[in-house]
Amino acid sequence: MTLESVLVANRGEIALRVVRACRELGIRSVAVYSDADASAAHVRHADDAVHIGKSSASKSYLNADAVLEAARSAGVDAVHPGYGFLSERPSFAAAVEEAGLTFVGPPSSVIATMGDKAAARAVARSADVPVVPGSDEVSSADDAVAAAEEVGYPVLVKASAGGGGRGIRPAASADELRTVVVEAQREASSAFGSGAVYLERALQGPRHVEVQVLADTHGSVVHCFERECSLQRRRQKILEEAPAPGLSSELRSALCDAAVRLSSQVGYVGAGTVEFLVEGDEFFFIEMNTRIQVEHPITEWITGLDLVAEQLRIAGGEPLSVAQDDVVRRGAAIEFRVNAEDPDQDFLPSPGEVTGLELPGGPGVRVDTALMAGDVVPPFYDSLVAKLAVWAPTREQALARGRRALAEYRVEGLPTTIGLHRRLLDEQAVVDGTYDITTLETWLEDSPRG
Repeated sequence: MTLESVLVANRGEIALRVVRACRELGIRSVAVYSDADASAAHVRHADDAVHIGKSSASKSYLNADAVLEAARSAGVDAVHPGYGFLSERPSFAAAVEEAGLTFVGPPSSVIATMGDKAAARAVARSADVPVVPGSDEVSSADDAVAAAEEVGYPVLVKASAGGGGRGIRPAASADELRTVVVEAQREASSAFGSGAVYLERALQGPRHVEVQVLADTHGSVVHCFERECSLQRRRQKILEEAPAPGLSSELRSALCDAAVRLSSQVGYVGAGTVEFLVEGDEFFFIEMNTRIQVEHPITEWITGLDLVAEQLRIAGGEPLSVAQDDVVRRGAAIEFRVNAEDPDQDFLPSPGEVTGLELPGGPGVRVDTALMAGDVVPPFYDSLVAKLAVWAPTREQALARGRRALAEYRVEGLPTTIGLHRRLLDEQAVVDGTYDITTLETWLEDSPRG
């Protein structure tokens, strides 16, 4: 069936992105909004909108019952979760399915499997995809120490149900491990409702490279090449680029093929991302994000695909619009996450009124945002307010275009990370494309001013 109406269970730029894709496909879109977002752009641009609660995320965008009631009252036939909020909660996807609606994403059973780190590692092994040496779940400090003897120090204690860099603790010795395993269990229980943890060997200065995949309900899976995501602060991405610089053609092919094998093995449907750590010529699976990614625009730049439109077509039962040979990589793209944060104050969130706004433009420049001058960035949600993505025929030209676009970008009334990005593009490791997951935090320690 072709989708006729979709409830967009999110807010901000990603909700607006889905609304726009629906409009181009002739699909009726229904927004949801909290008290804080009554006049937000995603509400203004959608065909209809339903109020779902107070400003707090827990009383609105994280309230699955309210979102489902909005879907029922609006008479939609599908729900698109965007990213964040309820997007990777198998219970929400299952509730959508049980309500007789289409979830724009993989089946709830797949979300549950790939959201459980131990189960996801088992799927990877069965698909002959290498994983970081690690353990099964450990239930106590004694179990963790015994497992670490097999895994080898240093180790990372990781939440089985984790994501977004939360519930992870490093340990370089048995004494340190005994302490941090309790901390990790406590954080995991609080953040994810499960205190289950396991161990992984801590690789030394690896790169974080992820592969975009698309899979339909007819058994076809394609990759859309890879993205480099190693510039992270506290395991939160700051800047991404595609393709990943410096990868050999053999390593790139092996990564992409592994992502397709894993996706096929688990019965994936929709748009998803398979994430790897790369160390030298070796790579290891770490997790799969069962949703559209924040950084999807740079994959769209280098492939010419509309990933959100593909999601909607797949959810409507259509086959993929492309075969693997049709997915051709062209040029280089970079995304800069613009957060309402103050880099001079340890990235303190900076909600408030945007008193002035000037967006960059010109060839090869894209800004995904729902922000306008006069809007108020509320304190209740994630601090991401925009994504600036640039494309050019070569990486060197893309870096130059990024510098030009960032120089044009003005947000007045509150601090943002725009200035940080301007400085970051002059960092030699970024210019050379030789950075890894340790680079940004080391650079911030040495040069803390934003």
